[in-house]
This record gives sequence, structure tokens and C-alpha cells, in this order.
Amino acid sequence: MGELKDKAKGMANEAAGNVKQESDDAETRAEGRAQERKGEAQNFKGEVEGAVGNKV
Repeated sequence: MGELKDKAKGMANEAAGNVKQESDDAETRAEGRAQERKGEAQNFKGEVEGAVGNKV
């Protein structure tokens, strides 16, 4: 069940990061890139947990 939670968090972070990257402020764009990468990592973690049966 943890895999779904991680995937959902990951998708939310990716979406929020993409929105921030549309900002005119350079600092906000940088935060958006970082948040998108965090979301990608969470999504990947969820995929790995699903593949190995939540033993990670």
C-alpha cells in the first residue's frame, strides 16, 4: 500500500513543481525544478516498492 502513497505524493510534487517553473521569479523556478525532481524520486520509490512487494 505504501507504493500508492509514494506515487500519489510524487505526482503531486511533480505537478506543483511544474506550476512553480512557470513563474517569472528565478528562485521560484529553481524551487519548482527541485520539487519536480523530488516528485520523480518519490514516484520511482513507489514503483520499486511495488516491484519488490513493499520490502524496501
